[in-house]
Amino acid sequence: METIQDFKGLQYQFTTDPIPRKAYDANNVEYATSTHQIDHDMFPGLIAFPQNDDDIQKAVKYAKDHAYAVSVMSGGHQYSGACSTHGKGIQLNLKLTYKGPQDLVILPQLPSPDSDRPLVYASVSHSLGEFNQFLRDHQLFVPHGQCTDVRLGGHAQTGGYGQLGRSFGLLGDHVWGIRMINHDGEIQEVTKASNAELFYAILGGSPGNFGVITHYTIEAHRDADHDFPETGPRPHGFKGVWLYSETVVKLLLNEVAAMADDQAFPRNFDLCVSVLSSSFPMFKLMPELKDNLAEILQRIAEAVGVNGDTKWPACVVLYAQWVPMNAEDKYTDKVDAWFQRFRNLDSFLKYWCIHTAEPIEPMSQMTGEWLFTRPREFDHPYEKRTYMTNSTTLVQDKWVDQVADRIHQVLAPSLSHLALWENCFLSVQIQCFGGKYSQYYANRNNGTAYSWRDSTVCQVLDCFHKEGDKGKALAQGWQDANDKLMCGENSSFSKQDKRVLWASYGDWDMDKSWPFYYEDQAKYERIGKQRYLADPRGTFTPNPFNVKAVKN
Repeated sequence: METIQDFKGLQYQFTTDPIPRKAYDANNVEYATSTHQIDHDMFPGLIAFPQNDDDIQKAVKYAKDHAYAVSVMSGGHQYSGACSTHGKGIQLNLKLTYKGPQDLVILPQLPSPDSDRPLVYASVSHSLGEFNQFLRDHQLFVPHGQCTDVRLGGHAQTGGYGQLGRSFGLLGDHVWGIRMINHDGEIQEVTKASNAELFYAILGGSPGNFGVITHYTIEAHRDADHDFPETGPRPHGFKGVWLYSETVVKLLLNEVAAMADDQAFPRNFDLCVSVLSSSFPMFKLMPELKDNLAEILQRIAEAVGVNGDTKWPACVVLYAQWVPMNAEDKYTDKVDAWFQRFRNLDSFLKYWCIHTAEPIEPMSQMTGEWLFTRPREFDHPYEKRTYMTNSTTLVQDKWVDQVADRIHQVLAPSLSHLALWENCFLSVQIQCFGGKYSQYYANRNNGTAYSWRDSTVCQVLDCFHKEGDKGKALAQGWQDANDKLMCGENSSFSKQDKRVLWASYGDWDMDKSWPFYYEDQAKYERIGKQRYLADPRGTFTPNPFNVKAVKN
């Protein structure tokens, strides 16, 4: 970096990585996942890989004394570049900092003081894949996201959305304690008991702006409390892959809409539908496809009229799950009838269905079924949209028809939308979170600041595009049209534009865009007061996308 000489006075023992400017762009999976990386000029003057607490403390103290900004990246990715900073700033990459045997352990003082669940001490340097495997090895589980390369640091701060959202809530709901290095370079332990306001602000406020989080203490669930192989019910899952057709999309999304509209739907059920463009690496999503590869490729060839072409066509993916909450929570005919709807699609759409599976296994193993083992879906820059809604009239408002039509414009090679089909690649994920029994809703007042906890559906529309102005303009145009349809007084989806921090996009100035991420000004200012107390000199203000500090 051209400004690296600014940091020559920093006495550090950590590794530096002054990667060239051209490598720190929208196509570098390690650092940037958006076309907006360049727009926001997020090219740090120094990228440092600390080895331990001491390295971080030296860097923070140096930055504070010399009025430099510090951004924190735990090693995964952040869409809008908010884990980065400008040429006069330092980025601390914690990917390798806390990977010792002491950094991922089950604490001996079992159970948690606040529940009967075990406590897991986990560093922010661990990926979701590593964390998930550790829990599986110990017959434990927590809800978390599906991208294995994402690290725990930012993931927990922004919620930790994932497949178990209705049945168990967010990963952040399970954080009991936070260990961090504060603006004075001191180690600070934060819990609800020790500092309820700071705990609240960190879990749902702007990530990376309160200090350098090093570890979380997380309350985990035991397999034994939700799996009864000898005497009772067991967790039951369903995975399906269909070749893309608008009919398949509508049938599956109507299941999501109907489930979201039913406020009495039991807690035990989770449902997520994905739609993916051609060439998506499907083996990274469902490794078991390799077991019947020849048969599957033959079916694909027959369905799409291609001979010998092994490139994956566009597909629709379904994840469905039921989990017993106790030994008396039986797998009834009514539960089986829910899964039967998806089995019926296999029969009804046999020409289109290329794979189904029904895992029946402990929850620690079930969580691994939903993981995606790749940094991101397509190796292209992309325009992201994430829409939340609290609607319970999605079926009658015909939201499914609208979103299915938007998807079809990109995935169907029609003359009117040929440029979209040729230049854009979709990764769509639509998940139900609704119902009065949903733990996503039930945990809304648990001492964390995550917003929009009354949401019934989360709709993620990622439009990857070929490099260059044409691809970017097409993706932006497609997303601009989605904004008008999915948010607003006449929208079939949501009357208000509601977003989540992990999927941030749009206006880079949080002090202008906060109404999209927080319910009201009182909440925004409540977090802002903790920002000022935690960072009075602005050391952890590396870019505009953070909650504005408010003096008491």
